[in-house]
Amino acid sequence: MADAPTPQELPKPSPRRFFWPGGLSARLLVLTVLFVALGGALTLPPSLADYERQWLLDRVRAAELASLAPEVAPDRVVSEQLKAQFLNGAGVDIVAVSVDGIRSLVFARPRPGPARAPYLVDLRGRAPGLGWVAPFRTLFGADGRRVRVMAEPRFRKADFVEFVASDAELKRALAAYLWRQFFIVAFVSTITGVLVYLALNLFLVRPMQRITRSMERFRADPEDPKARLKLSGRRDEIGRAEAELDRMQADLRAALHSRARLAALGEAVAKINHDLRNMLTSAQIASERLAALKDPKVSQALPRLERALDRAVRLASDVLAYGKTEEPAPEIRNVPLAPAVEAAGEEARLTGDGVRLVNEVAEGDQVAADPDQLHRILVNLLRNAREAIEHQEVRAGPGEVRVSLTQPDGVSLVRVADNGPGVPERVRERLFQAFAGSGRPGGAGLGLAIARELAQAHGGDLSLAESGPEGSTFELRLPGAPPRARRASSARSSA
Repeated sequence: MADAPTPQELPKPSPRRFFWPGGLSARLLVLTVLFVALGGALTLPPSLADYERQWLLDRVRAAELASLAPEVAPDRVVSEQLKAQFLNGAGVDIVAVSVDGIRSLVFARPRPGPARAPYLVDLRGRAPGLGWVAPFRTLFGADGRRVRVMAEPRFRKADFVEFVASDAELKRALAAYLWRQFFIVAFVSTITGVLVYLALNLFLVRPMQRITRSMERFRADPEDPKARLKLSGRRDEIGRAEAELDRMQADLRAALHSRARLAALGEAVAKINHDLRNMLTSAQIASERLAALKDPKVSQALPRLERALDRAVRLASDVLAYGKTEEPAPEIRNVPLAPAVEAAGEEARLTGDGVRLVNEVAEGDQVAADPDQLHRILVNLLRNAREAIEHQEVRAGPGEVRVSLTQPDGVSLVRVADNGPGVPERVRERLFQAFAGSGRPGGAGLGLAIARELAQAHGGDLSLAESGPEGSTFELRLPGAPPRARRASSARSSA
């Protein structure tokens, strides 16, 4: 029995994460409201500064008008009662005016006890932005402070007009204005956020949800008709995404159908393979009995028959591996190419009576390849060339297939050229695709696909070099350029 974990070994609970909505729509709404609210909050300092400046200027103008009272009063004397009315009307405690550098006190409210020195706010020529912090100093300053305000006069000739007053009323006015602005910003950000959310949800989120649902349904069941996305016809990025998803789903369905066909073919081939091997075994037994005969003609033809049977047995044994989408790894060795072309031409039924083989490979030329897989590649190419020529309706001369070899830069290039009708344009793009590359009626389209797969397993490739009304040329590229086994004539022809 395992020991109980100690408290130090117990898993620690994961830290609690900040709440964040999971859906794209909810995140979009929250972010929109926050960003609009942030934009509104950035406008608060300048608007508060403007409000404070205007509030102070209104008091300055009232104090300036009150400073004119002694000049128009009889004998330039103002009663105490009228002074109190002027000060109360302006909302200040002291009014002073500076004329020609001489500051004179106009009105002053008597204050019991010592007075705290006021802080100065100079409204003369203040640069924009410098007063943005002043409203917050007033709002969050200590209670009972007084403010001294200086400004240029408007209704009289003087250097400046100033007043001193308690900042309590200014605090209340700024606080009320700040709350009004806060509610306005909150209302505007909410309305704007909802409108932006609805617009983006209509043009972005909902189409993305449709695409997501289509992908989920397609993943669950590719054959479900509801999984196909109905295109909206939009020309923006959403429309392009819908079109690409529709094409991708169509390609995947075609690939799945092809895979299902290959699986069915593999199962059928596996069943046929069992019976075919039995038939080939019987044929091998018959060939062994024929070997016991002393007929010279039988003895001459028997080795070729035995090689064909051995190759057929090996091919039947490799069918299951091909059905598993794997070919046996090639056993590469130096192979004389001229005899390999002759043997492949014989199996492809290139004879003098019909389409003939022109073997332009020198007898000593070699390539690095697996002999059996090279034979299969050549047979597929030669057979396809013969069948293309035989299905040609109008032919100017006798059909022929030419095979040649060049070895540039350490690479072996085997060219198989025919004088047939050429490869149709409609099948060139899918020429090497299984079940799709055949240009002949009744063709399965497997020959070239198998040949290219075998060539790529060697580290090379098989491609269509050129094609036209004069014929087609396929190019087999194999790595390596083995030296010649012996010198011989550079070209010969077999009829």
